[in-house]
Parts: sequence; structure tokens; C-alpha cells
Amino acid sequence: MKRILYGVGFFLVILGLIAVPMDLHAKDSKGIIVSAAADLIKAFKEIGGFYEKETGNKVIFNFGSTGMAAKQIEAGAPVDLFFAANKSYIDGLQAKGLIHPETKTLYAVGRITLATPKGTAKLNFIKDLLDPRIKRIAIANPGHAPYGLAAKEAMQKAGVWDAVKHKIVMGETVRQALDYVETGNVDAGIVALSVSIGSKTEFSLIPEELHNSIEQAMAVIKSTKNKKQAIEFANYVNSPKGRQIMKKYGFVLPSEMK
Repeated sequence: MKRILYGVGFFLVILGLIAVPMDLHAKDSKGIIVSAAADLIKAFKEIGGFYEKETGNKVIFNFGSTGMAAKQIEAGAPVDLFFAANKSYIDGLQAKGLIHPETKTLYAVGRITLATPKGTAKLNFIKDLLDPRIKRIAIANPGHAPYGLAAKEAMQKAGVWDAVKHKIVMGETVRQALDYVETGNVDAGIVALSVSIGSKTEFSLIPEELHNSIEQAMAVIKSTKNKKQAIEFANYVNSPKGRQIMKKYGFVLPSEMK
């Protein structure tokens, strides 16, 4: 009964979070399931395509908020490898004995942008959110999405949070927050640079000193039966080809971290 309830609950949770429909239980011996933060959608679709073509091994991605993905893993979700948008979530799983600690690795530092719908006025400074014409502002939910937390921190440090918090529209993921901006359902948003690139938005980069560093980490999940392949894919992300794609989407690479 517990397994049935978990299965139903897990299915309901991922419905609103994943970017591509999938069956988390339908993996073969040559495939792995990778839970990844929503800011990685564009980069990982490219990296995954090259990896599958070069190795013949399949990667099934579960894109969502880092906090919700961590909870799914804690609940026993069949995940082989986890790419979090903040290393604190990997540390939390390590403290609970749920990862192979020797595989914990920083793979990127993310940045955030101030975005408006394509064709509208570009905002250059967070204080521009005080403009009365900006009535709705999208961010990812700070409670479980690291990019949403960074957005809130930036607004607080810029001194505008108290004045605009009633305008905030929260998406479950940073990708959903971007969708709100692209469709014009909000007047502005603070989202990840990685999803802003190539989007239907006008955007400007937010100074990194306005928020805590978004250090992103990955680890192989201890319950995996595909540890070797999970490590292989993790290494591929940090390979020259993988890093080139990550850099294309605005990520600072591990070798560039201070």
C-alpha cells in the first residue's frame, strides 16, 4: 500500500514540473534517469543528444525545481543522477546517506536576469520594477527553487522587495516563470540566464553581488543500479564538449570558479 501511495503521489508531483513526459520506471539496462534543475533544460537537451549519439546510451531527464526533486529522491524516486541548482541540496542528501559522496561535484555557477516580454521595454535595473506600469513580476518559488531564492535576495538587496512583493507571481520552476514572461502574463520576471538565452524576452543581467552565488552541484544517487553510466554522463557534462554547451547558455564553468 505504501508503494502504491508513493507512486501516485510522485506522479502527481512531477506532473507540473517535468519538461518532457516520461515513465520513470521504464528504463532499460542502457539508460539512466537524471533529475535536473529546470535551468538546465536547454543545455541538457543538447548535451543529452550528443551523449546518446556518441555512446548509444539513453538518458531520461526529469526537469523540475531542485527542492521538489530532492524530496522525490528522499521519497525513493528511481533516480540515478541528480543535478541540483544549489549545492546545499546535494549536501542535504549526503547528510541523509542518499548519494555516493565521492561523486559530489560542482559543475556550474548560474546567473539571473531581469526579463520582459519580447517587444516591450527592456529593464536595466532591479529598481525599474518600481515603475507603476510593472504590475506583475514572475519568479520561481523561493521555497524550493534556488533561482527564485536568488531573485528574492536580489530584490531585497536592491531595496525593492517590500514595495513589489504584492506583485509577485510564483512559478513552480524557473522555466515556468519564464513562460509567464514570454506569454505576456506578467510584465517582468527574474529568471535564469540559461533559459533567457534564445527566449522570447528582452533581458539584462543582474549583478551577481546582489545575491548569493548560485553554485550548482551534482551527485550519483546511492540507490542507483547504473552507477558506472551515471558517472560517465556526469563526466560528459564536464567534458570539453559539455562545457562548451554549458558556456553557450551562460553558465560559469567549474574551471572558472573562484
